[in-house]
Amino acid sequence: MEQVLANGAYLGAQYALIALGLTLIFALMNVLNFAHGQMYVIGGFVTYTVYAQLGLPFVVGLAASAVTLAIVGALIEKFLFRPVIKKSVREESTMLLAAGIAFFLDAIILLVFGEKQRGVPKIINGIFNYNDYTMVMPYDKILVGFLAIASIVIFILYMQYSKTGRAMRALAQDKVAAQLMGVDVDKYSMIGFALGAMLAGVVGGLLVTVTGINLGMGGPTSIKAFMMVMIGGAGVISGAIAGGFILGMMEAVGLSVLAAYGDITYLAIFVSLMVFLAIRPQGLMGKPWG
Repeated sequence: MEQVLANGAYLGAQYALIALGLTLIFALMNVLNFAHGQMYVIGGFVTYTVYAQLGLPFVVGLAASAVTLAIVGALIEKFLFRPVIKKSVREESTMLLAAGIAFFLDAIILLVFGEKQRGVPKIINGIFNYNDYTMVMPYDKILVGFLAIASIVIFILYMQYSKTGRAMRALAQDKVAAQLMGVDVDKYSMIGFALGAMLAGVVGGLLVTVTGINLGMGGPTSIKAFMMVMIGGAGVISGAIAGGFILGMMEAVGLSVLAAYGDITYLAIFVSLMVFLAIRPQGLMGKPWG
């Protein structure tokens, strides 16, 4: 049981960090960013390049990943999403744009980094053994989980107490009222999109040290991110965190309990999600649509 709980907490911290970026973008702009998983992959490859190839410290690679994805996110919002949102009256336009960006980033990743799996040296060696092997966790996973939780706490504090965070929360609650109170919608939408992309880059940089990174991880990561957002409630930050930890615990329990029945963990998770959404389509903490 201790091992399942530890695995669930570790996975949940990573998943919550992924979902936070996606739900922030949706809350500010009402945009479903289908390219979120590709941003995660780019973050992993940037950390791999700086840490494994250039030989710089891991923290430098992680910072480079965060900065790179923040810039990419800001450029995508300013030059792609902003003109489409202003000129189009149909929400499908932004969905098609996001899907196109996902395919475009996949092509860029293929051209620049190739399709092979990439890994990096362990940032810390050793294994933590608790209570005579009832729980075994590599130290690098513990460190990555701690950094993910620390990133979540910093993000929450930033959104709660900074001027920028308060402005973005105001936009998420009522864009028209926030604009009437002097909030620059374009400026803070760009900052929010950059921050959401940066969170994807950070978690990609964290997980490359454990799972490695490859071109094919973008699509599955986006699907998991959407699952977490729907579980917690679209556009709700606390819901994204709850959805991340719920999915992480479900995955840990499934891989432990259902291991003897083959690879049906995600089948069980998807069935459970469909039943849940049929009962509560707005998620745990979301408001009813319409």
